[in-house]
Amino acid sequence: MQKLAQVMLIVVLAMVGVAGSRWYRYVSNTTSPYDEVGITLNTLMPPPLRKWGCDRLHATFGNVLPPHGCAVADGRQWM
Repeated sequence: MQKLAQVMLIVVLAMVGVAGSRWYRYVSNTTSPYDEVGITLNTLMPPPLRKWGCDRLHATFGNVLPPHGCAVADGRQWM
């Protein structure tokens, strides 16, 4: 039973690592802020991390409409 718990822990940590690195690549990219997987991961982040990610995207793509999760209520302004 302990071996199963260790394997499950390794699998969970690997999934968190892969998702975290994919999210970081999205917020630090320079090609497009409209990557569907990146937007989904960003909206799932806790508010402080999502705000940081949106700030990074805004610094790079400030002259375009913000992606879902980075916009205020009207959908045209960055958060």
